[in-house]
Amino acid sequence: MRGHDEETGDFLSPSRSEQRREALDVLALAHVLVGKTVTELEKLPMDDALRAHVRDAARITSPIARKRAVAFLAKQMRKEEDETLDAIRDALDANSEGSRRQVALMHRAEDWRVRLIEGGDGALAAFIDENPGADRQRLRQLVRNAQDEAKRNKPPRAFRELYREVLAAVQSDADQTGDMDTEIDIDEEN
Repeated sequence: MRGHDEETGDFLSPSRSEQRREALDVLALAHVLVGKTVTELEKLPMDDALRAHVRDAARITSPIARKRAVAFLAKQMRKEEDETLDAIRDALDANSEGSRRQVALMHRAEDWRVRLIEGGDGALAAFIDENPGADRQRLRQLVRNAQDEAKRNKPPRAFRELYREVLAAVQSDADQTGDMDTEIDIDEEN
């Protein structure tokens, strides 16, 4: 029974619906943890017993048995303190934010590669202005080689190398400036 506080009229414990929502949230977190790799699990702030339960559940391949194992994992997680679960969620959110930033940097590098190949020296000058640490001579050589490969229908070796160089320059610039705004307007004329 939940009961009421006589003085304030507040309920003394959470409702059954609220308890169920919290249990389902923990179950969803358990499913996420089971999908993580061993190295990703090592980075999360959890005790070794809980980490062992996660590894045990992840090892199971049979769908029904895995469902039971994840449910057991969720039951063990509900025994943990709320602060522990919140710390795990925060660590997972931080990891996903870093992943999104990395993907955004990769898209930015891909956009720059296309602009450099199609745009010539004007695009190269704009890229150097935005990423002053980039090697202008190396980029110019890779752009010429990539254009030549495309004309001759050769394997895209320089095309790939150009991407690696551009990505390194974009990442270096983002790390130095601390600027994580990775949006780029590719329609911009230089």
